[in-house]
Amino acid sequence: MPGSKFDGLGVRPSPCENARMEPTQTTAEIASQIASSLAASIEAPIAAKHSFKHVAHGTERSDDYRWLQDRNDPAVIAYLLEENRYADAILAETIAERDAIYGEIESRVLPVADSAPVRKGPWEYFERSFSDQPYVKHLRRSWDAGVGAGAEEVVLDENALAVGHEFFEVGSYEISPDHRLLAYALDTNGGEVYELRIRDLETSEDLPDEIPNLYYGVAWSKDSRWIFYTRPDEAVRPYQVWRHEIGSSSSEDALVFEEPDESFFVSVYESRSGDYILIGTCSRITSDVRFIPSDVPTAEPRLVAQRRHGIEYEVDHLRAASSTSVVDIRGDSASDQWAILTNDNALDFRVAIATIGDSEPETWRDLAPHRLGTRIAEMDVFAEHVVISERHDGLEHLRVIRVSDGSERHIDMADPVYTVATGANPEYASEALRYNYASPTQPLQDLDYNFESGSSLIVKEAEIPGFDKEQYTCKRSWATATDGTQIPISIVYKNTTPIDGTAPCLLYGYGSYEICIEPSFSSARLSLLDRGFVYAIAHIRGGGEMGRSWYEQGRLLQKRNTFTDFITCAEYLCAEKYTSAQRLGARGRSAGGLLMGAVSNLAPQAFSAISAEVPFVDCVSTMSDPALPLTIGEWEEWGNPIESKEDYEYMLSYSPYDNVESHPYPAMFVAAGLNDPRVMYWEPAKWVAKHRAMRNDSNLLILRTEMGSGHGGPSGRQDAWRDEAVVLAFFVHALTTPKSD
Repeated sequence: MPGSKFDGLGVRPSPCENARMEPTQTTAEIASQIASSLAASIEAPIAAKHSFKHVAHGTERSDDYRWLQDRNDPAVIAYLLEENRYADAILAETIAERDAIYGEIESRVLPVADSAPVRKGPWEYFERSFSDQPYVKHLRRSWDAGVGAGAEEVVLDENALAVGHEFFEVGSYEISPDHRLLAYALDTNGGEVYELRIRDLETSEDLPDEIPNLYYGVAWSKDSRWIFYTRPDEAVRPYQVWRHEIGSSSSEDALVFEEPDESFFVSVYESRSGDYILIGTCSRITSDVRFIPSDVPTAEPRLVAQRRHGIEYEVDHLRAASSTSVVDIRGDSASDQWAILTNDNALDFRVAIATIGDSEPETWRDLAPHRLGTRIAEMDVFAEHVVISERHDGLEHLRVIRVSDGSERHIDMADPVYTVATGANPEYASEALRYNYASPTQPLQDLDYNFESGSSLIVKEAEIPGFDKEQYTCKRSWATATDGTQIPISIVYKNTTPIDGTAPCLLYGYGSYEICIEPSFSSARLSLLDRGFVYAIAHIRGGGEMGRSWYEQGRLLQKRNTFTDFITCAEYLCAEKYTSAQRLGARGRSAGGLLMGAVSNLAPQAFSAISAEVPFVDCVSTMSDPALPLTIGEWEEWGNPIESKEDYEYMLSYSPYDNVESHPYPAMFVAAGLNDPRVMYWEPAKWVAKHRAMRNDSNLLILRTEMGSGHGGPSGRQDAWRDEAVVLAFFVHALTTPKSD
């Protein structure tokens, strides 16, 4: 490629020969000095410009790097590989730090670790991970209350299946109701399209049944004879549900349901009771559900309630036999019922009860009424209880409601900043709720909450060798946005870190799709904290941390609030002496990568280094192309720049790719995945190419493209650790290396 001055390995001998090596230098110092010589001797790849104009709403928009969107063009692959070689050469300066961080991450992992066992019928299911193997082994053991656990059986060994594949991921993983079969789906390129296989657990052999071209989600019929699955269209939108009879050819499978509206996704799953197959369809703001009796799997799906624009609902099943008192106190006939989570007349959602067949929402009766400011995010339905996951003041809470009388209990949390969520709970008539708890200073705990006693028992706590939680502090702070809105920030640091403005700091953000970035525990993050970093999460608008209105204030024509909130949080961290702009880094991925691109244009002076991984940075072009995966369904999140001039102009005002200017920018690390179906590789590639042509600074600008994986990066745990070590070493180098005047 033009501008290259190094060979395919990114290494030339002459700088090494000229490097000065003092007798007292360490190996790491020598390596760093050699790497500096190498980096100084190369030039960044410069992508060619091919003039192209987009025309929309009577205006033209230049896109000189549109040619990078053709992955079948050898010049495109050559450019990506050249960027990778350049990145390797530049990042060679951080090799010693990267290797040290990788070693630290690895040292915090037990050689062998089992997950907390989950009871399902007569078995306990669990996973075993190995520090020297990339994937987990799925196991089970028989369980008898009077005898205890039996001998282990291997259900699935992912390491054996992954041999020969650069990328490997198990998507769906579902045990049949009779525990004889396993349905599991494989992706071997990161494109998130799977092949379904059926394993006989008595012989440990796969049946001839192989079903290609699946999306996430499968559901078993009650007799374990049939399995339901979803299939994506050409835009990787799951739009169909199919039914397969075990032992038959996939060519004989029956289409059960098809969603024609391209803004809706389809999913299929079982009720926890096992009595129903549920088919959900949802857009960003609208949903509905159909159901099939699991013991009559060939029945036509029936609609729970008609679809209404802007109304969301989901359901799970309450058996009549286990909810007699509910029937009595409400004066209904004895029949099965739905528990329904909905935003109908409830901005922050409510939970209602309705008899199956009652499709009129005005007759549904509240079990958990709407409370403005307390967002009910999820419900877990059991034989006698409904567990509600709800969010208030930016933190998640668990509320347990006894269905028979409506009495409530709340599960207490120990830390001022934490994350909690219900875990694996396959048993409908369970006596306890499995839930997960963690905080920035508390490794993951699996706990069982006893429904009768109201007490919680720790089943398992992640063991982190060498970690002492008493050495760290976590807290919740609030920054004030320009419109007076209070923005929560989660902050963690080592107790010895000075809070006087001199510490390096990494600020993480996302702020889209009503997704909450939880203040959880990260073993890898300890490598930053132990180097004197402050780590912070900005819980900005567009996410779901503060309720539905928090999300609404950060999407469509209010999207810029997401970006200005993040900048406000950055300014707060500097004002409160957690760090300074010269030592502040920012990180985000996917829609969080859009955030990184937007703030780098709006306030480049506020940050010294930025990592944008699989970043959604060419948003106007992507949202203007309905043929691309996800585009049509995303219009309710970002706007439709094809139909609406207002949406087009607003989106164009913040689009990172369209707003790159000729001024200094922070150091940047940018990551892409060639097979990414969510954010196409060309978005970060085009963005970096434009930066190289326009920015007028000498700060690092690095693009690394994973050539064999997708949106989530490499699949094996060691490869994921290496990738994380690369990014963390980038921040250590960028934020702690003395800056020259």
